[in-house]
Amino acid sequence: MVTRIQTVHFDASSQLVEFVEKKVAKLEKLCDDAISLEVSMKLIKPETALNKEVGLSLKAGCGDFFASKVCDTFEDALLGAIDALKAQIEKKREKNR
Repeated sequence: MVTRIQTVHFDASSQLVEFVEKKVAKLEKLCDDAISLEVSMKLIKPETALNKEVGLSLKAGCGDFFASKVCDTFEDALLGAIDALKAQIEKKREKNR
């Protein structure tokens, strides 16, 4: 699976990039026919609480999935978006059975 990480309005630290790569690797186990994954991290301005948005776009043989979450930290937003994506994949799997 090809993973592309895009940041908007900020430069991601190497720690954040490693965290993202580690967490999205689990999606590949869940969806065997995954083709590509785009991770979009955006810093929403003006700076207030809940100003970090993460969007995940997964293209797979069984369909395309998208999830987006806004939280105080990129880590929390990523984990929330991954959970939403997992739920979509599970729902699609159950529907196909």
